[in-house]
Amino acid sequence: MLTPVPSKPHTSLGRVLEDLGDVLLEPVVLGRTTRKQLGGVVIHDPHDESEFPASAVVLGVGVRVHDEVVRLLHDVGARGAAALVVRSPVTPTPELRRAADSSGVALLGLASGASWAQLAAMLRTLLAEGDVGDVSPQTLGGMPSGDLFALANAIAALLDAPVTIEDRNSRVLAFSGRQDEADPSRVETILGRQVPERFTRNLERDGIFEKLYRDHTPVYVDPQRYDAHEIVIPRVALAVRAGDEVLGSIWAAVRKPLSEERTQALIDAAKLVALHMLRLRAGADVERRLRADLVSTALEGGAGAPEAIARLGLLGQPSIVLAMGLLGAPEPDDDLRLVADRQRVADALAMHLSAVQPRSAVALVGDVAYGIVPMPGGHADWQERSLRVASTFLERTGRRAAAAIGIGPLALDGSGLRSSRDGADRALRVLLTNGGPKRVATAEDVHVDALMLELADLAAARGDVATGPVARLLAYDDRHQSQLVHTLRCWLDAFGDIGAASAAAYVHPNTFRYRLRRLAEVGEIDLDDSGERFAAMLQLRLLPRDARTGPPTAEES
Repeated sequence: MLTPVPSKPHTSLGRVLEDLGDVLLEPVVLGRTTRKQLGGVVIHDPHDESEFPASAVVLGVGVRVHDEVVRLLHDVGARGAAALVVRSPVTPTPELRRAADSSGVALLGLASGASWAQLAAMLRTLLAEGDVGDVSPQTLGGMPSGDLFALANAIAALLDAPVTIEDRNSRVLAFSGRQDEADPSRVETILGRQVPERFTRNLERDGIFEKLYRDHTPVYVDPQRYDAHEIVIPRVALAVRAGDEVLGSIWAAVRKPLSEERTQALIDAAKLVALHMLRLRAGADVERRLRADLVSTALEGGAGAPEAIARLGLLGQPSIVLAMGLLGAPEPDDDLRLVADRQRVADALAMHLSAVQPRSAVALVGDVAYGIVPMPGGHADWQERSLRVASTFLERTGRRAAAAIGIGPLALDGSGLRSSRDGADRALRVLLTNGGPKRVATAEDVHVDALMLELADLAAARGDVATGPVARLLAYDDRHQSQLVHTLRCWLDAFGDIGAASAAAYVHPNTFRYRLRRLAEVGEIDLDDSGERFAAMLQLRLLPRDARTGPPTAEES
């Protein structure tokens, strides 16, 4: 007899309310049950008719009018949603109650001061949407492996205090219930999922972090040393370690110093937190490698592509491929930072695309982050939609991301993903090579520039060197340290406009005219001949600016 393999447990609506209800969510009308298992997060768009994940939580951004909420409850209920979140305050009128009951959709309110982005991030943390890895349940210390929220609640019960679990950068990984018993700074920390910078600066100034990461016992933080607006309730913190490596820390808001028993309980709990954090980190690494393999296989278009596309949930979906790379050359001996930056930006792109189109797949393959983005519905506006998606991401990440995104042509099915990837790669290469202000382009936008780069590759592979007039000018510049090649470039780029060309060369127009006559003599080029102008322009575009000439002429010897 075969034993059925248990599936990965899903998060219930009741669990979401238990974990997020103190700070982010408040129940308005819960309907018939809170045991419904949730399957994903969807941001409501009245113009988007794409399919919902099963039992989704729908974020009703901008929906405030009572009648709109009633209509939306019926609409998302018909599409299989489990819950609808709208901005508080919401009055549970009889009509709203009837709509929630008849649709089977729970109605929740997003707390004042909380952002939709914060809620979406929290929900996705709890739901682990898009998991493509190991689905077998595992436990550590009697709790589901990697479930830091459950662990935070357990520690809070042991200490009788609200608890946060944070990483080395003071980002909140999980928090317990009862956060309303803490002070305003804790609530701000939870809402932002990050300890406020002004607070961390004060802790660094007082040596708290140094003591925290040095000692193996809890550190007590006295609120009297800080502004009353920063911290009101004392904190007890303990570093979470795996051997000599500090993974993060546990912070409890306590009314008084911990007793000996509770101190030991916290020390013991930190060991269990370390196991869960290591499991999460290892799991994240496995998931990234697996997803990278699936995305890479799908984009290669070989025999394994159909299976990879199916496992990514993209079978039969018209899609585009985005290729994102970082601008600028890495500093010497800074490879580790560059790798971390690439992964950080790739993770940010994955989060952005999951909000735009939940079925998107993103992975870092080599130096490039690739995104496969479904384009459901009409195909006429796919370029406009894809440009908007990519541009919005780069605007939100700011110049700190220093990235560029190339967009491939629309692939009507999985067989076209290879072609879309090739187009995205060509567009990205143009953006990275040109280094101008433009940071997003489709393959069609930069078709000619991409062809020029490919011709330059061919010339370099064959060992081509400058010939004819350009070769003579290069040789003359090399012997006399002159600027005749640069003068020719400026003149060709300015379409023969002496004023513009001389400005680009930073010389007086009369000086530029003299140089132009001299280059025509030295290069033996007729600048009035369109064919000779085109040949010179093509060579200057294809060959590097420091291109060497061929063998020296008799005159040069």
